[in-house]
Amino acid sequence: MIRKLAAEGLGTALLLIGVVGSGIMGETLADGNAAIALLANAIATGCMLYVIITVLGPISGAHFNPAVTLAFYLRGELGHRTVLAYITTQIICGILGLWATHLMFDLPILQTSTTLHRTGISQWWSEGIATFGLLFVIFGGLKSRPEAVPTLVALYITGAYWFTSSTSFANPAVTIARGFSDTFAGIYPGHIVVFIVVQIVVVFLAHKPLTALFSDDQ
Repeated sequence: MIRKLAAEGLGTALLLIGVVGSGIMGETLADGNAAIALLANAIATGCMLYVIITVLGPISGAHFNPAVTLAFYLRGELGHRTVLAYITTQIICGILGLWATHLMFDLPILQTSTTLHRTGISQWWSEGIATFGLLFVIFGGLKSRPEAVPTLVALYITGAYWFTSSTSFANPAVTIARGFSDTFAGIYPGHIVVFIVVQIVVVFLAHKPLTALFSDDQ
């Protein structure tokens, strides 16, 4: 269990470094061009996802996401204690990864986001679509080509940065951490709760139909 928690913690921290660090660098170098900044952010995040899922997947399953952990629990593949330990580790280490990123770019380590546009029905619906899509990719990939899951998840998130209005958070740990970064990737802390509620509700709604869709029962 210690090795699994270490893998989940390290992976989630590296994911936040990829998300927030590339957002900072992209915005800095794009000279006001939001499209270029988002492109840099999406590509770097996808690259990081491929690496951490490939390297750490054999150790912990490479969740790095409380919504994914919850989905595996609902499928009966994880116990209560494991779920609690995974989620706690993901949230704590996501914040630690965020702080490491701030330090790397010589920014105040402790800050909160002032990004106010991530709210409203369209944003919440977007998070629902993004979360459902992520679960679809993971469980569909595990059914059809398990060895391709790192690539599938990386490609999905890279694309979802562009085809969802919320830029596809789809991860409660990432959502919480990004509330404490007043950078390109930030989300105003007051908007975090609804994002997480949507993400968790979608897990409960999606796990049964996805399980049935990818079942061995014909």
